[in-house]
Amino acid sequence: MENVVIKKLSNNFWVRLKNGEVVMAKPRGTLKSRGIFVGDKVEVDYDKDDCMIEKVLERKNLLIRPPLANLDKLVIVMSCVPKPDFYVLDKLLLFSYSYGIEPIVVINKQDISQEINDYIDSVYGKIVDVVHISAKTGQGFDNLKVLLIDKLSALVGQSAVGKSAIINSLVGKNFAKEGDLSKKVNRGKNTTRHCEIFIKDDFLIADTAGFTALDETLLPIPYFELHLYYKDYLPYVAKCKYSDCKHVNESVNDCAVKRAVQDGELDAKRYKRYTEIYKILEQRWIKTHG
Repeated sequence: MENVVIKKLSNNFWVRLKNGEVVMAKPRGTLKSRGIFVGDKVEVDYDKDDCMIEKVLERKNLLIRPPLANLDKLVIVMSCVPKPDFYVLDKLLLFSYSYGIEPIVVINKQDISQEINDYIDSVYGKIVDVVHISAKTGQGFDNLKVLLIDKLSALVGQSAVGKSAIINSLVGKNFAKEGDLSKKVNRGKNTTRHCEIFIKDDFLIADTAGFTALDETLLPIPYFELHLYYKDYLPYVAKCKYSDCKHVNESVNDCAVKRAVQDGELDAKRYKRYTEIYKILEQRWIKTHG
């Protein structure tokens, strides 16, 4: 394991060294002005009294909101309370694919609604790993841990779905503050105020704020390439009449994806969300490029 920036507050950086020690570090010279982010792999000059960050190594990826580098896996946490937002789920999947991040869908509090469990399994289980867990009982955590070993992962999702409780279960300590569900509006209170990596054995878990505010402007995808990011649509592409079929404005007779939706082979609600995202990206492209 390399030296990794695990926390940043103001001008102070906490670095997890190769030997497992965590130290506070300062950037050398103008390095800070060029940008140092949580998740960055760095070279350091360290003695018992001082630690200086000398160099930031090449990044696999860099997210601007939240500010996080070198993310391997995005763990999208869902539960039945608060009500799942599948539009956000679809956008998070697109975000993952566009940045070369592997998504995982985790259903927490799985004992609440079998209907939601079944929907996610049937619609998303074909294209992404879906893991059922209970942060309260520990059920399913062995299956989740296998997918996270030796990777930097971030947990995202609506507030109060149990992200902090999952992190606490994974790292074995009460590192992350847990939020309660607002009884008045049935929405979660966001308790995460900054990006930070928690480490236990072979797990590097980032707790983040900001992903639930993800909008389409953060998707680096032109509208005419959107269909390429829908893995469940790809098997039907060869059956479309036109090789450049976008599955939006074409007729049912010409588009195999539309026929599959009509026949119940593909989920109609996910397809509707696809067309909504497509139109937003199309309008953004027209506004930007004329």
